[in-house]
Amino acid sequence: MTTDEIREKYLKFFEERGHAKIEAAPLVLENDPTTLFTSAGMQPLIPYLKGEVHPKGKRLVDIQPSLRLQDIEEVGDASHTTFFEMLGNWSLGDYFKKEQLAWCWEFFTKELGLEPERLYVSVFEGTKDVPKDTESADVWKSLGVPEERIFYYGVDKNWWSRSGTPDSMPDGEIGGPDSEIFFEFTDIPHNKKYGKDCHPNCQCGRFMEIGNSVFIQYEKQKDGTLSELPQKNVDFGGGLERISAAVGGYSDIFLTDIYEQAIRVMEKITGRKYRQVKSESADFRIIADHLRAAVAIAKNGVYPGNKLQGYVLRRLIRRAVAKIRQIKPDSAVDIIGKMCESFGASNDVGDVIKEEVEKFERILLEGARVVKQNPKIDPFELYQSFGIPYEMSLEIFSGVGRLLTDKDKKEFEKKFEEHQEQSRSASAGMFKGGLADASEEVTKLHTATHLVHAALRKVLGETVSQKGSNITAERLRFDFSHAEKLTDGQIKKVEGLINEVVDKDLPVTFETKTLDEAIKEGALHFFGERYGNEVKVYTIGDPKGGWFSKEVCGGPHVEHTHLIGHVRIVKQEKVGSGIVRIYATNKPE
Repeated sequence: MTTDEIREKYLKFFEERGHAKIEAAPLVLENDPTTLFTSAGMQPLIPYLKGEVHPKGKRLVDIQPSLRLQDIEEVGDASHTTFFEMLGNWSLGDYFKKEQLAWCWEFFTKELGLEPERLYVSVFEGTKDVPKDTESADVWKSLGVPEERIFYYGVDKNWWSRSGTPDSMPDGEIGGPDSEIFFEFTDIPHNKKYGKDCHPNCQCGRFMEIGNSVFIQYEKQKDGTLSELPQKNVDFGGGLERISAAVGGYSDIFLTDIYEQAIRVMEKITGRKYRQVKSESADFRIIADHLRAAVAIAKNGVYPGNKLQGYVLRRLIRRAVAKIRQIKPDSAVDIIGKMCESFGASNDVGDVIKEEVEKFERILLEGARVVKQNPKIDPFELYQSFGIPYEMSLEIFSGVGRLLTDKDKKEFEKKFEEHQEQSRSASAGMFKGGLADASEEVTKLHTATHLVHAALRKVLGETVSQKGSNITAERLRFDFSHAEKLTDGQIKKVEGLINEVVDKDLPVTFETKTLDEAIKEGALHFFGERYGNEVKVYTIGDPKGGWFSKEVCGGPHVEHTHLIGHVRIVKQEKVGSGIVRIYATNKPE
């Protein structure tokens, strides 16, 4: 059974049970400056899980591309990835544990044909504030799961929120106990280095989690307590890659058809066989995962850079390059180009990634030159100055006759961890979802991006198209297609057009239309592939004529342009072939 067939079966199964199919959210939530990437299907549904009425009803289903950076260091084993597709179904105050677990069991055993005797489940053992989940255990027993295959775990394993355990949840965060389902690979013996006895959450590789039903019924309060939400919700998530592996009987997700073509590319160019050498197997997996993730991020209009999503993209590409060079030096451009193609990269996306690979190759040469001049340089300084990872430093230093020792490695790891901790502290709010306290300022600047886009097209011509954006409370960043940076005169014209509209205090309105209707009306829709058939069309000016801007967009926006304040462009730069990035703010000089 192919992954495409699994996708189709899942959607059909839940649509037949009254679920409305919803469009997946973009991987990069452009209107949310507090989170880097969509990491779960529930992320865009938080208002509805809290009680807001969803326009498509109480039962929803989708397949959500997701990216979780916390898994990046675990990539290299047989089951972890940074980028994955999440099969998801929701009940927004409708059905609860009995129906959800029964459908979950039916889908896995009847639709996908997994052997019931190879399925194990886990439930929440309870805390002083939240009772033991005997209700879920009883449902599993009624479905034929024997008691010896039902395991109780605490908050570290069977509690889900985007922030982790209840103690780490911020005010207003929602979550609840969950019940996971695991597939057993009976041909893998238990490795006692992971403990005396094997169990579903053992790390020996005998078990793989394939689905998690989260019962979102609690909200964290300011006093640290958990209160029950007005409605009890179900949020199911199942990783497509792992489900496909279980269906195929693979204990290694990189043997599924998702990665098959990419792995073949690696084998053909390097002359090495996947899984022949253990250390190289980990490298193959890291390369395949990171390039699949890089393609997905670049498709969302992100360019490699030194901050936020751009930094993640750069890190993924460069780590893949480093691993390729360890297997076969001087083949990175060829391998990465063909592997990205296997993951569905368009020519534009392929060019973005290729340009970063070539840039990193030049940086490695520069790093080698610096080390040649100063062989005693600290490897971490090489990382900080050039972004060269430790494994690449080994190669560079050996070229000047210096062999790095275990002491060098430990010192590097210590400094790297300190660096990571500083980064985590600086971006702690980036992973909690929702708009931050400064959402009013973000809303102003998000609306300003529409004015920037329209003004650029009026000054530079209609060949200008948006390639990406990022908004914080302090500034907006806007990427667009153009051969050269703007002249001073063009910047003044763009600013003049924007601020003229601000001073006119034009209304900002929206209508819900089909995508086809929006396109016929002339609405800009460069990210049309991200939207469903029904879209919001925001107009600045009179929607019936004489408008300044009309775009397909999800919001949020101010209601009148004077609320934005005067906009000025503070910086511009070339970020790729034919791509210009500008930074603008509504703050006074």
